[in-house]
Amino acid sequence: MATVINMPKLGFDMAEGLLVRWLKAEGEAVEIGEVLAEIETDKATVEVEAEAGGVILKHLAAENTSVPIGAPITVIGEAGEEFDAGAIEVESAEVETGTPMAEHSAMPEPAAASPIAVSETSANGDGQLPGGVRASPVARRLAAERGVELGALSGSGPQGRIVKRDVEAAVPAAASGAVPFQPSAAPLETVRVPVSKLREVIGRRMSASKQQLPHFYVTSDLDAAPMMDLRRQLNSRMPDDGKFSVNDFLVKASAMALREFPNINASLDGGEIVRHGHINVGVAVALDDGLMTVVTKDVDGKPIRQLSTELRELVARARSGKVRPGDIEGSTFTVSNLGMFQVDHFIAIINPPEAAIMAVGSVRDEAVVVNGQVVPGKRLQVTLSADHRVTDGAEVARWLQVFRQYIENPVHTLV
Repeated sequence: MATVINMPKLGFDMAEGLLVRWLKAEGEAVEIGEVLAEIETDKATVEVEAEAGGVILKHLAAENTSVPIGAPITVIGEAGEEFDAGAIEVESAEVETGTPMAEHSAMPEPAAASPIAVSETSANGDGQLPGGVRASPVARRLAAERGVELGALSGSGPQGRIVKRDVEAAVPAAASGAVPFQPSAAPLETVRVPVSKLREVIGRRMSASKQQLPHFYVTSDLDAAPMMDLRRQLNSRMPDDGKFSVNDFLVKASAMALREFPNINASLDGGEIVRHGHINVGVAVALDDGLMTVVTKDVDGKPIRQLSTELRELVARARSGKVRPGDIEGSTFTVSNLGMFQVDHFIAIINPPEAAIMAVGSVRDEAVVVNGQVVPGKRLQVTLSADHRVTDGAEVARWLQVFRQYIENPVHTLV
């Protein structure tokens, strides 16, 4: 029986995705889990995997076209198998005209009165993308980092699309003509930069969250010395590419604390509070044009070494623009850590439909009093932002007490 593959929903308010290119052609064999296509969403370029094995019977969407979520994009079946194309076309038409789709969220979807960042979600009249250059998101990001002018490159991707390898090949040439840095008193040029699709989505979602969710904040100052000491001991036995980060301990400790306070690992759905049966922790990753939250699942039941490996892989895929659908969906709680930027304290905006998010500052060297003596110490501030419709200050304070116990007695995060 033929299997229809639909455009997946990869974000809380994702409405459509740009089908960048097909990696499997019609008539080509495919196995379950193989990558079929690359789609560009509000957040990243995502690889769509085959949900069934067989042969590609028909592609229902062309490359470089925007496709609504839930709309059919391809059909997989046995070679020569017949399928009801008419029924699929009807399904596609219903999706495009707004057939309701089941969804659980803590707040209503933003009104779709106008297209979102049209210049970045669809091709213009001559088939090119913004700036007159057809390039992948990874290529654009890499070109910006390395000072390469995309308009001067020839693309080796489909339909002349500039891809990562094209930018990498151009770097030596660009570097050879570089001029040594010379200080200049000349005024900086005023430049207008289009708001990126990711930045627009962040702005829209965070504005709605701040306006519609009654945030409150509770801060706790923790003794980070035991955690840092245990991390140092563990890392002394680990290879360079397998060392633990501070974030590994924070994510694990937060998940273990959430087991004791399921009301914080929750979402508001209409008149009900949904206490999630899985503890899936989102981790905010800084990208050039905004933040992306990658998600590691069932954190409370994973050994910290496995968790560390998964987080490292998730962050690497996010920064390379190659996240998978499961990488960015299903979070029930989020950790946002700015400690690596020497930030002591900040507050974070809740990521709907979650009920809470934890903001983490840097580990600071401070003088502390122990048994009446002033001694060197390490301190860490964390602030929990929570939705007052779901929880309250007393419950959050108790959650932070439990979280403190795991951070100040970190050996418990290893079991």
